[in-house]
Amino acid sequence: MSKHASTSHAISLNPANGQVFAEYPFEQADDLERSLARAAAGFKTWRKTPVSARAEQLRKMAQALRHNAETMAQMITAEMGKPIVQARAEVEKCAVTCEWYAEHGPAMLAPEKTPVENDKAYIDYLPLGSILAVMPWNFPIWQVMRGAIPMILAGNTYVLKHAPNVMGCAYLLRDAWAQAGLPDGVFEVINVGNEGVSTAIADPRIAAVAVTGSVRAGSAIAAQAGAALKKCVLELGGSDPFIVLADADLDEAVKAAMVGRFQNSGQICVAAKRIIVEEAVLPAFTEKFVAAVKTLKVGDPLVDANYVGPMARYDLRDELDGQVQATLSEGATLLLGGQKLEGEGNYYAPTVLADVRPGMTSFKEELFGPVASLIVAQDAEHAVELANDSEFGLAGSVWTADDNKARAIAARLETGGVFINGYTASDARVPIGGVKKSGFGRELSHFGIREFCNAQTVWLDRR
Repeated sequence: MSKHASTSHAISLNPANGQVFAEYPFEQADDLERSLARAAAGFKTWRKTPVSARAEQLRKMAQALRHNAETMAQMITAEMGKPIVQARAEVEKCAVTCEWYAEHGPAMLAPEKTPVENDKAYIDYLPLGSILAVMPWNFPIWQVMRGAIPMILAGNTYVLKHAPNVMGCAYLLRDAWAQAGLPDGVFEVINVGNEGVSTAIADPRIAAVAVTGSVRAGSAIAAQAGAALKKCVLELGGSDPFIVLADADLDEAVKAAMVGRFQNSGQICVAAKRIIVEEAVLPAFTEKFVAAVKTLKVGDPLVDANYVGPMARYDLRDELDGQVQATLSEGATLLLGGQKLEGEGNYYAPTVLADVRPGMTSFKEELFGPVASLIVAQDAEHAVELANDSEFGLAGSVWTADDNKARAIAARLETGGVFINGYTASDARVPIGGVKKSGFGRELSHFGIREFCNAQTVWLDRR
């Protein structure tokens, strides 16, 4: 637990200086009741709103996001330490996604033809109701919006339970939706603890649950949703393999590995965490990669030039350091970093571990911070075996000059996504989600918008 954690308040603490700058008391039972009642009442009206009008609402939200972009970016940086340039990009990505769904989403919700003769049957995509979303702190605007945008366009209402250290971001989003003219009750924010989450899941006015977070949180919430016979979509932890084969463009692979591992100070589920390099090019890759990581500027996240900021919470930095030290004690080699940075703020040195092998802590566990693990593969076949030797299966990358080889490897990777000659990322045009302990269900694209729809079969005149 964080040294500033509270069972009665959500606390905003600036990880760059350790100062608490806002506290938000957890809501009581009557507050939660009012929020759920508003969401239920909002659904009755919103579901009847034409899809074209809902799409127009997204366009207005894109404008509201851009109008409030700097305020939101500053809050992201203040609450969880994201470097300000990356925080601004996060807000813009949300605006772009609003516009993309406004343009393409209505067609995804249109009645779908079936092979039934004479066009006598079709599938209609109808909203489910009020969706409870339990969201994390690492992308406090984007993680919310990538789910809320398609859910709201589909006619659902959205009830946000955000991480307690980024409630300022939650309230800014609520205000932006209001500025955009979204009707009351369509986007609700609840500030509750675990007991309040359980109450909401059990409430009949909540139709389904979306969770992005840890395996432990996802498992607990999914169990409660299952007991209530409610659908849930889980996007949980990841330990993505980043495979570099001998014929890869090493300079490009190094650049991508650096971004894929150290963006957002390494606090990304979909990220290059296990860098698996074919033996023939391991020395060259290692030399280039370590040199590149040494160029990263670490410091005040409000300074544009700084690429790595503080970790979001002090307890997570302690946990990360414990994982690094455990891996070293298991026989790994420290090439760079490997320690907390002294002075004000919650900083951890960009770290590169070499000689990491299966069974070691940084191989089998998710390291959520600025630490890269280098793993040697004898050949492409061995690289696939190493990549799949994980309880996680969110995404992965393959670097090679042979597209056919890359596609063959992609088909064998036990992940929800594979990026060939590119680092993992989320994009509204394609689905994101995982397998194994990385969760189930999908967000974004037409898969995401239909996850929280009732695919209703309508068959005309079947006699």
